[in-house]
Amino acid sequence: MTPADPDPVEPTTAHRRARLLVPLALALLATAAYGLLGTQQWRNLVAPSWDLGIFTQLAKAYGTFSAPIVPIKGDEVNLLGDHFHPILVLLAPVWWIWPSGLALLWTQALMFGASAIPLTRLAIDRLGAPLGALAGAAYAFSFGLQSAAAVQFHEIAFAVPLLALSLTALLRGRVLAAALWAAPLVLVKEDLGLTVAVLGAVIAWRHREHLRTGLGLAVWGGAWFLASTFVILPALNTAGQYDYTDNLGSVLEVFWPPAKYLLVLMLVLAAGVVGLRSPLMLLMIPTLAWRFTGTVEFYWDWYWHYNAVLMPIALAALLDALGDLRSGRAGSWGRGDRPRPGRTVAVVAVCLSAAVTLALGGRMPVLDVLRPASWELSWRAEPAAAALEAVPDGAVVAVDISLLAPAVTDHEVQWMHGPNTHVPECVLVDEMNFAWGGTPPADAAAWAAEEWGVAYETRYEDGGFVVACRP
Repeated sequence: MTPADPDPVEPTTAHRRARLLVPLALALLATAAYGLLGTQQWRNLVAPSWDLGIFTQLAKAYGTFSAPIVPIKGDEVNLLGDHFHPILVLLAPVWWIWPSGLALLWTQALMFGASAIPLTRLAIDRLGAPLGALAGAAYAFSFGLQSAAAVQFHEIAFAVPLLALSLTALLRGRVLAAALWAAPLVLVKEDLGLTVAVLGAVIAWRHREHLRTGLGLAVWGGAWFLASTFVILPALNTAGQYDYTDNLGSVLEVFWPPAKYLLVLMLVLAAGVVGLRSPLMLLMIPTLAWRFTGTVEFYWDWYWHYNAVLMPIALAALLDALGDLRSGRAGSWGRGDRPRPGRTVAVVAVCLSAAVTLALGGRMPVLDVLRPASWELSWRAEPAAAALEAVPDGAVVAVDISLLAPAVTDHEVQWMHGPNTHVPECVLVDEMNFAWGGTPPADAAAWAAEEWGVAYETRYEDGGFVVACRP
């Protein structure tokens, strides 16, 4: 990694303009794209999982100065006992301004977009305006960010800009600033403490003049990982345990199935291959380690939100390995007698970073924003809105995944198939939801009566939605 940032090449007016306007334009474009993708999903009742409902309920709790109790997960479940993400208290002002799950989708879009600013500016400073802009665009619309936006809000949204700011500061030689930006990552999710620890170790290794800063950051990250995983989470968990230990398999399972190798290849390509020469690639190891040891198939895929935190690392490693083409200063390649890569290598590396996402073709989630047919309002939108209206405000309602998040604003929500013991006042059944496995109840009111042992009567039925409430 380069020891300091100041560019010995006098920047031209065009360069100054590019480093100001291009990052901002990419940030706005990415924010709009991901936000519109979320809006499109919200309008058309797209709900890949129950997560948006869970985080909407958390934001509502924080917005009312309450503990993050999330009945969607079960009775009296404190979400800080599920994953350690106290940084999500920052969603409270979002809820005050816009009390809706859609606000969380736009918040995530804004954080993804904003993360492109420091990285793109660094890329332009090191590679020049055209190639730097391409590197920034490859990052802003990388497969990791696109897939995370498509599966809606998760706590890692906060990690992405923090990593971007930290790694950019590090590559500019601002080691203390890099440590300070990385430190809050331990409050985003428990496993990120290990990422912080590795970053601290890399700083101590490669920046000997900042040995104490690096070692301090490593201890900070490691200590928070141990405290959150083995003390805080079990203490706040209703079962007194860390819920995800059972998802871990044996060490041998790390190497199978082959889908894991495909993901590794995609990450290497996202770093332009040349990024493998940077020690920053070591920051991917903690995330990949727990994912590849896990027995959940979603952990190994390029899809879902798990790769979002790896995207800033990939671009930072690429830029570190390439060094500064404009000034002639080398990055990690330039140790000893190693030659610095030339512009041809840089062009190929950046093109590979972009190509790994483009190779997904029509599967790229953000393309839905450009498809007119995707903006046609679902025929179920109107009956869904009417079904929500049929539930009295403030009522405790059991809801299918498709309407979990929209129901949170005005109701006390629990999941239709959750472990709750509280008897809901109403149930809102979506007969077309995947949770029923294709066999929804023929009579929702009768099903609810059998499930909770009290009488229900149908209040609304249309478009596959049925609302049944206690008389």
